[in-house]
Amino acid sequence: MKALVALILLVQLPIHKAVPAAPPAPLGCDDPESEAAAEVAVNYINGHSHHGYKFALNRIEDIRVVPQGPNNDIIFLELDLLETKCPILSPTPLANCTVRSFADHAVEGDCDVKLQKVDGTLSVLASKCHSHADSGEDIRKVCPDCPLLASMNNTEVLETVSAALNDYNSKTTESYLRLLEIGRAKIQYQPGHVVITEFAVGATNCSAEEAKANVGACQLLPEDQSNFGFCTAVMVKRPSQELQVDCQMYGHQVPAPDTPLLCRPGVTYIHPGQDTSAGLAPSAAGFTNHNLGLAHNNPVASESSSSEILRSMLSAKSVTKRAVAEAAQRDKVPRPVGFVPPPPPCPGKIRHFDI
Repeated sequence: MKALVALILLVQLPIHKAVPAAPPAPLGCDDPESEAAAEVAVNYINGHSHHGYKFALNRIEDIRVVPQGPNNDIIFLELDLLETKCPILSPTPLANCTVRSFADHAVEGDCDVKLQKVDGTLSVLASKCHSHADSGEDIRKVCPDCPLLASMNNTEVLETVSAALNDYNSKTTESYLRLLEIGRAKIQYQPGHVVITEFAVGATNCSAEEAKANVGACQLLPEDQSNFGFCTAVMVKRPSQELQVDCQMYGHQVPAPDTPLLCRPGVTYIHPGQDTSAGLAPSAAGFTNHNLGLAHNNPVASESSSSEILRSMLSAKSVTKRAVAEAAQRDKVPRPVGFVPPPPPCPGKIRHFDI
C-alpha cells in the first residue's frame, strides 16, 4: 500500500523539461565583432589584389553568422569599400592611406566575403568583389570644373605616360625603370588642357645609361632583388607645354614566406603573346579604373568553392529579407506616444561618404 501511495505521489510531481538556451542575438553591422571580421576581410582583399590601389572599408552592409558547432561559426559579410590613394604596391599600412575624395572621382568596391571563426580566430574562405567609378554626372553636380577619369588606353594618356617615363629615365643615374601598369588618368580641358596620370614602375637590371645601348635586354630585377615604385605625371598641353614627373621607389620588400610569388600584390607576369606596351592588364584596357577583382578562393581553406559561396550568399540574403519583412510587420503594431524605435542592426554607419 505504501508503495502504491509513493508511486501516485511521484506521478503527480511536476515534470521540469530542460529549456533550450536562447540563440544569441544577431550581430549588428557596427558591433565590434562585425568590425573585426570586416578588418580581416579587407586586409585579405587588398593582399590578393594585383592591380590598382588599396581599398578601405566604408560601410558594412550586412552580416550573417551561421553556427557550425562549438566555437565554430561561418560568417557572411557584404562590404562597401572605397579606393585609397595608396597603390597596391605601396608598403604604407592601410590605416595610413587616404581615401580618395568624392571630387577626385571616387571608386567604390562591393564585396561579398565568407569567413570562418574557430576558437576566436578569423580566416577568409572566399571573396567576390567588383568595383566601379562614380558617375561623371554625380561629380559634375558638386564640382563642375573637376576633371573626370579618362580611359586608361586613351591616346593622350598613353602619350603622357610614355613621355614621362622617357623623361625620368633620361635624367636618373639609377636603374632604368619599366612600366608595370597605368593606375588612373584624368584629362582637364578648361581653363587649360592638362593630362594627369599615375602609373606603377619596376626597376630593371640595367642602369639608365646601359639601357640606351640595348633597352630590350633590360628585364625586371629578380624576386630577391625586386624594387617597385609609383609615378605621377602632369602634362600641360595648352596654353603652354610643360611636363612634370615624380617617381617614388619603395625599395626591396620581403613578402610573407607563405605568399606565393604570383599572389603578391602588383606583380603580374606576362604571358607569351600578351600585348603590354600600354602597361595595361587585359581586363583594364578601355576602362577608367582597375576592377577590384571578380572572385578569389583561399586555396588553404577547408571550404573554398566559388559556387558554394554564391549559394551560401543567396541563402543568407533570402533569410535576411524574410527577417526584414517580419520586422516590418512588427513595426505596424501601435506604439505609445514618444516611442523611438532602435536603429536597425544593418546596414552600418558610413565611414567616409556615400556613392
